[in-house]
Amino acid sequence: QVQLVESGGGLVQPGGSLRLSCAASGGIFTTYVMKWYRQAPEKQRELVAAATSSGIRNYSDSVKGRFTISRDNAKMTVYLQMNSLQPEDTAVYYCNARKMYYPFVDFWGQGIQVTVSS
Repeated sequence: QVQLVESGGGLVQPGGSLRLSCAASGGIFTTYVMKWYRQAPEKQRELVAAATSSGIRNYSDSVKGRFTISRDNAKMTVYLQMNSLQPEDTAVYYCNARKMYYPFVDFWGQGIQVTVSS
């Protein structure tokens, strides 16, 4: 079992920045692809960014160039640096760990609110 705990959310003005953290415990961190998802009210959960332990990074088109995902394997933590935030970035952000090989299990954090508003 992997436990994931997010932190760093809150209220920020448009154009501002936030950094989310997700601390993992209970598993071999390097065997998981670490991802950030978000879910806005009345919308489906969407993948925001993903990072493998080997350095591969992927982003959704909506955040490319503004958000940066990184991971510290020694600290078993994944980060999401969010810059140039806009009201449409308002959502609950979830940390996800997906095993890189069979049985490809998923673990989720509890979610953290990010609100972008003036």
